[in-house]
Order: sequence, then structure tokens, then C-alpha cells
Amino acid sequence: MPQRTKGDIGLVFKDTFFLVAGVFSAAFGLESFLLPNQFIDGGATGISLLLAEAFEWPLYILILLVNIPFVVLGYKVIGKQFAIKTTLAIIGLALILATVSFPEVTQDKLLVAVFGGFFLGAGIGLSVRGGGVLDGTEILAIYLSRKMGTTIGDIIILINIIVFSAAAYLLSVEAALYSMLTYLAASRTLDFVIEGIEEYTGVTIISDSSEELRDMIINVLGRGVTIYPAKGGYGRQGSHNEYDVLFTVITRLEIRKLNIEISKIDPKAFVVMSKINDTRGGMIKKRSIE
Repeated sequence: MPQRTKGDIGLVFKDTFFLVAGVFSAAFGLESFLLPNQFIDGGATGISLLLAEAFEWPLYILILLVNIPFVVLGYKVIGKQFAIKTTLAIIGLALILATVSFPEVTQDKLLVAVFGGFFLGAGIGLSVRGGGVLDGTEILAIYLSRKMGTTIGDIIILINIIVFSAAAYLLSVEAALYSMLTYLAASRTLDFVIEGIEEYTGVTIISDSSEELRDMIINVLGRGVTIYPAKGGYGRQGSHNEYDVLFTVITRLEIRKLNIEISKIDPKAFVVMSKINDTRGGMIKKRSIE
């Protein structure tokens, strides 16, 4: 039987911390903000909240029942370890909702929508960082996108349209509108928790002054750079001149500085920027410039 290394133990502890923190954050958002004010969220959590409000069923039981199909689907689509962590996280959330009583913080509808969504989104995001989920909607979206050839975002939007339409019918139009605000707050917080404070941007630069630009990226910005040899393919005759393509990763706060430095060297440089959700290894952290 293989022995666990310190790195493995540290990873287990880190995942456990994220899952526990996520469960408590989500439970606090539900009990202190959303549930007392009849607000819902999107996805599986929204379905559970909607059923709890419409039929007065216990939320902790609905959290378990609604997510069972998503856990089974997650086992098939993503894997056993993910399904186990997700199961533990959802059971933990249900137990806290059943046994811990959080006080109602406010009855102001705007504050309920924003901060209820904030704590719920933070909880879901922390659970994702721990290797599981508290809301199985994205699992269904991944599965359907593979089967139907659509994007994950389109599936999630469609699911939430159904949820909020049902909320407008069963609760009220006003409750549905505030619930949409809750969902927006939750989804933005979820992105923030998963992606971190520094949102990275991948930058591809095509220029005849590639050597000067490479030197600027390393010595002025303090970033690493990858160089790809390439050939041009534009124009009617198909120009085939050879040049180097530069690729680097920067934070969004450095975009303006990079653009200024590029303009100084080659104002006609072709620059493509794209958002990067996650990075690992390499010269990601900015090194000091002496």
C-alpha cells in the first residue's frame, strides 16, 4: 500500500478546509438571508429553495434529494473522487442546515439579494476549490453540452430561465427578479473565489520587432515569455515571411502598461489578448526587476 507523502497530506487538508468553509458559508447565506425572505438562487440550489418555499418542505432534505441525480451523473462524467467529495459536501450542508440555527441578518430586500448571493457563491466556489460542488447544475451542463453540442453556458442559462420562470409563477414576479439579482451576485462571487484576486490575461504579440519586445517583457514587466517561430499567410499572394510570435501572461492591472510599452517599440504590432481562468507553474508570479 503506497505511503502518503507530506504533499498528499497537505493537499487533503487543503481540500478539506475549502469544503468545510464552503459548506458553512453556503449554509449561512441560505439561512441568514435567502430562506427567511423567500429568495432563491439558480441551479440545483434554486430548485431546492423553490420547492421549500412552494410546498414548505425541509430545505436540508431537498438539498439531498435534488442533488442525488447530479452526483450520480458527476461520477460518470467526471470521476469517483469528485463524486465522493461532492457527496460529503452536500451531506455536510444538509446536516448544518438541519442542526445549526443561523440568525436572520436583515430584511432589506436589496441587501438580502446581494449578500445572500455573495455568501452562497463563496460557499460554492470554495467547495469547487476543494474538489467538489454544492450545486450540481454545472455537471448536468457539461453532460448535456457533450450530448447536444452546445456550450455549457447556454445550458446553464436555459436551466436558470426555467427556475426563475417557475419562481415568478409560484412565488411572485418581484421575488423572481430579486432572485435573479441573487444569482448574479452568487455567480460573480463564485468566479472571484475560483479565479482569485489576480485575473490573468494571455497576450499574443506578432511584430517585426519581436526581439525588442521580448527584452521589454522580461526586463520592464518582469514576466516570462514564450517564442513561437511562425510564417505569415496574409495578402492575395499569401505572404510567407518568417517571424517570431511572443506569448506572455500578465495580470489585468498590467495591460495598460504593456500597451504603452508596445506602442513605444512597434505601434503597428498585432496584439491578441484573452482571459485565462487558471495558471500553474512557470513565471506566473512577477519577479523583481533590478
